[in-house]
Amino acid sequence: MKKITIAIDGFSSTGKSTLAKQLADWLDYIYVDTGAMYRAVTLFAMQQGFIDRC
Repeated sequence: MKKITIAIDGFSSTGKSTLAKQLADWLDYIYVDTGAMYRAVTLFAMQQGFIDRC
């Protein structure tokens, strides 16, 4: 079966993550929290001195 990527956009605190996790479980997909991933990469870049703290 060919799997597709699904992205859910919307305002904060509207249940996007909850819906995404449930949908991924129902479709037997892997849920990836890209927001957490981007924050982790930014923290690493800041700790390594690649970017200045804002």
